[in-house]
Amino acid sequence: MAYLWTKTAHLVFVIAWMASVFYLPRILVNLAEAGDAPAVRERLLLMARRLYRFGHMMFGFAVVLGLVLWLGYLWIPGFQTMVAPGSGWLHVKLVLVLLLLAYFVASGVLFKRLADGRPLPSARTLRWFNEIPLPLLVAIVYLVLAKPF
Repeated sequence: MAYLWTKTAHLVFVIAWMASVFYLPRILVNLAEAGDAPAVRERLLLMARRLYRFGHMMFGFAVVLGLVLWLGYLWIPGFQTMVAPGSGWLHVKLVLVLLLLAYFVASGVLFKRLADGRPLPSARTLRWFNEIPLPLLVAIVYLVLAKPF
């Protein structure tokens, strides 16, 4: 029972983090298209700061719960384990999650650069940047569900 509740909470925090991963770059596009409207720019920057902070918290909770799912069998009697032969998919998944984290941090760096007065890339470039997490998420979900190796 503890395993299922831990897995449920992990998934909820991952979904919350992914919402910020998807929405943060969209705010960048909106900022690039806002031009010199200071009120719009300030509101979007405030939203971005709050969303970035929220995303980091959700990622932290998801990681802690993910570690419990991965290694909980060491501390919790009767806890299921994901550590077994044939869990190579987990290593690939973790690499893809690290790539998503790097993408999320890169989004935050773009906001910090903008807040420091440096320009953003074009709205078109940011739209392409906005698409990066989707194939990574699809691959992660496939690995988790199929456990192909």
